[in-house]
Amino acid sequence: MSAYDVLMERGFIEQTTHEKEIKELLENEKVTFYIGFDPTADSLTVGHFLPVMAMAHMQRAGHRPIILIGGGTTMVGDPTGKSDMRKMMTQEQINDNAESFKKQLSKFIDFEDDKAIMVNNADWLLNLNYVNFLREIGVNFSVNRMLTAECYKSRMEKGLTFLEFNYMLMQSYDFLALNRKYNCCLELGGNDQWSNILGGVELIRRKEQKPAFGMTFKLLTTSEGKKMGKTEKGAVWLDPAKTSPYEFYQYWRNVEDAKVEECLSLLTFLPMEEVRRLGALKDAEINKAKEVLAYEITKIVHGETVAKQAMEAAKALFTGGAKSGSIPTTEVTKDEFEEGMDIISALIKAKLVPTRSEGRRMIQQGGVKVNDVKVDTIDRTLTNNDFKEDGTMLIKKGKKGFHQFKIQ
Repeated sequence: MSAYDVLMERGFIEQTTHEKEIKELLENEKVTFYIGFDPTADSLTVGHFLPVMAMAHMQRAGHRPIILIGGGTTMVGDPTGKSDMRKMMTQEQINDNAESFKKQLSKFIDFEDDKAIMVNNADWLLNLNYVNFLREIGVNFSVNRMLTAECYKSRMEKGLTFLEFNYMLMQSYDFLALNRKYNCCLELGGNDQWSNILGGVELIRRKEQKPAFGMTFKLLTTSEGKKMGKTEKGAVWLDPAKTSPYEFYQYWRNVEDAKVEECLSLLTFLPMEEVRRLGALKDAEINKAKEVLAYEITKIVHGETVAKQAMEAAKALFTGGAKSGSIPTTEVTKDEFEEGMDIISALIKAKLVPTRSEGRRMIQQGGVKVNDVKVDTIDRTLTNNDFKEDGTMLIKKGKKGFHQFKIQ
């Protein structure tokens, strides 16, 4: 089975520039391809995980990935999907974030013996001669056509800066630079990158008179069409310091029923026969599939030992036998609770609610427990007496929110 067949069967592929040629290429040759990541934060998110999995499938089939870190393009900012201009970042911030990306990606992609390459487009973009760039690259792009691209069209009313307008040219130039140096002939990316990918494919075909191809993947969305990977607390990160393995596990354990099979297919390496079997489970049985989904993804991202700890912690919490470990925990001092802390302040400290009004509402609806005892008044005060013998206090919000305070 070729990499194209694997990606197609598992539901990755959304659009291709030249379907027949790409299919034949991936069946008959070992291809160098690339995916770009702009280091706008110090960790990858769940949103990045789908293209990373596609890259892993491609590498397993014998193709060579180039991971392009957008140290140069991040200086400009991708307008795709943004209603406002991105905050400009310093070179130091970008470099620090790029280093974090490298470490994380090394967990999923094999870099030994040049099986994969990681490059930074700052190496060629930051020293470009502007006039030469306009003469060599700019002449190949029609402004009329660029303005029809969704990423620009949606920004026209609010205002699109000339800085951002250059992004498509810079990404297209990346593809050309990688084609010239590494014979890279295929760019992959999320479906929101289609216009930028087309720009690079056409640029190589014009400048080099060589075949070049593009392929996009579906975006992970909820049934309502919202991008997956966000919670009340914000983005779901791959860095355990930003999203604990327990919270990461719980995010997937609580995926809506209609998305379980799709997530199993796209975000795990389980055989498709098993994916379809789990996806066919109904009613209460679907929870078994969700446990498999959460465990498998957590295992890929955080390792088998941590995944088992997260799974056991989740089961223990639901059966009332919670233990320390992968449960989100905040260390506190006895002094903080000496005179008591009101329950709403504790909920906010635990990041279980964003505001006091939300905390009040949850308590009034009977959705808050301390050590498995329901809180029945918003005037409840927590003291050192609420800590168990092991120095912990467990607060639950609804069925899915848990946080533990632990005395230092």
